[in-house]
Amino acid sequence: MRLTDEQVVIIKQAAHEVFGDDVSVKLFGSRLNDSARGGDIDLLVESTASIEDKMQKMLTLTARLQLRLGDQPIDILVVDPTTSLNPVHRHAMKTAQVL
Repeated sequence: MRLTDEQVVIIKQAAHEVFGDDVSVKLFGSRLNDSARGGDIDLLVESTASIEDKMQKMLTLTARLQLRLGDQPIDILVVDPTTSLNPVHRHAMKTAQVL
C-alpha cells in the first residue's frame, strides 16, 4: 500500500469527521500496488446505514483531504444500502483494503 501511516490516519480521521464513526474506509486501485508509481488515491467509504447527502459529503471529504494531504487527485466512492452498484463499485468492493 503506497500511503504513509500519517496519510492513513488523516484519511480515516477526515472520513469519520464527515460521514461519522460507523463507516469503513478502504483503499483500492493503483495505490495498492507497491511497485507502481504515481496514481490517484482511490477510496471506498462503506456504510451499513443509509447516508444522507452522499454527494455533498463526498465533496466535503475530497476538499478536506486535498487541504490536509496536498493537492493531489483523490477519487471517492460512497456505498450504502441505497447505492445502485455498477461495475466500478463492485470492483472496488472486491479489491479494496481496509485502512
